[in-house]
Amino acid sequence: MNKPTTPGSYAWFVVALLVPVAMLNYLDRQLLATMKFSVMQDIPDIAKEAAWGQILALFKWVYALVSPIGGYIADRYSRRHVIVGSLFVWSAVTWLTGHVATFEQMLWARALMGVSEAFYIPAALALIADFHTGPTRSRAIGAHQMGIYTGVIIGGFSGYIADAPDLGWRWGFSACGLVGILYAIPLVFLLRNPVRQVTTDASRVTPSSALSELFANRSFILLVFYFTLPALAGWVVRDWMPAILKSEFNIGQGQAGVSATLFWQVAAIAGAIIGGILADRWMRRSERGRIYVSAIGMGLIIPAMFGVGFSPQSGMLWVAIAFLLLFGLGWGFFDCNNMPILCQIARPELRSTGYGIMNMVSISCGGLADWGFGIMRDHHVPLHIIFGTFAGVAIISIALVLAIRPRKELSGTGG
Repeated sequence: MNKPTTPGSYAWFVVALLVPVAMLNYLDRQLLATMKFSVMQDIPDIAKEAAWGQILALFKWVYALVSPIGGYIADRYSRRHVIVGSLFVWSAVTWLTGHVATFEQMLWARALMGVSEAFYIPAALALIADFHTGPTRSRAIGAHQMGIYTGVIIGGFSGYIADAPDLGWRWGFSACGLVGILYAIPLVFLLRNPVRQVTTDASRVTPSSALSELFANRSFILLVFYFTLPALAGWVVRDWMPAILKSEFNIGQGQAGVSATLFWQVAAIAGAIIGGILADRWMRRSERGRIYVSAIGMGLIIPAMFGVGFSPQSGMLWVAIAFLLLFGLGWGFFDCNNMPILCQIARPELRSTGYGIMNMVSISCGGLADWGFGIMRDHHVPLHIIFGTFAGVAIISIALVLAIRPRKELSGTGG
């Protein structure tokens, strides 16, 4: 492999600038899941679990459909402008969500949120990969993902805001929206694009040629499936776990929100740090180092899913939290290596587009999982059956990632 270059201080400054954006990206999503009961009480025409699942799913389906478009635009034009514009628009929509009055208005707000947020993640991860071209790539991506986990953690405390008589769920959305709008102002001046070393003229890469090249790549198809299958469990844990813990362990909305987010997200932060360091070091010995670390993370998710499903039978909240901690650790290993693995199989001009496609497939299925989970809850399907299925899917995922073959020419400074 070519000797990798060491990134400069601005490369890490880019990560530092984007961590708060990643935090807001997932905080704005987590608010709705954590404040579910207050929202449903305030908007009576959201009457059934299936309707709530539809709200959660619609965001994901719109987000999924727009993600490849956002990724393609970020590959062709300015990733900096895509990131700042996405932050500004989704923050405005977050503020607007705090003022909806009906089920239909909430659906429209979540659809707009899906459009605006879809542009961020592919562009942000590709921008970080542009600056971190080898020995720090997994660590840099992992540091960015820590912002996501922090956003979910903070969102977990929003149940207390929803229950506070002087605040409420609407205040939470309005406040977060204003913070994001204000942060977009300095970001537009501080963030910049790198000089990208491209292998062909980027202007000649059309949508059809990008899709043709990506889907002709067997390893990319495997990565899409690998990225998608664990997300079925990931989205259910994020979106439904506060409600699951509240109903199964008979605790308050605030305690349920914190218990469902704080512990496993802290574990995910630890997993992203450890997994990023381990993957970058393993890459010194093998071009498959990041693949192996990601597979180890998936191996941790398997027993975690079984444990979460059976924890209500113990009657003890700490049992559920313990298995959520294990899930978070494995998720961190998995999450910090997806873009770095993509960088080993796809050219720089296709990375935002590729990640957008991965998001499209993954989140579309995640939306089905959210909606389907709500239907299964209405029909009283036991949790251990649902989460046991997720564990079986994780087993399949390990085989998929181990079948990926990195391209040698992308495993040095560019990969």
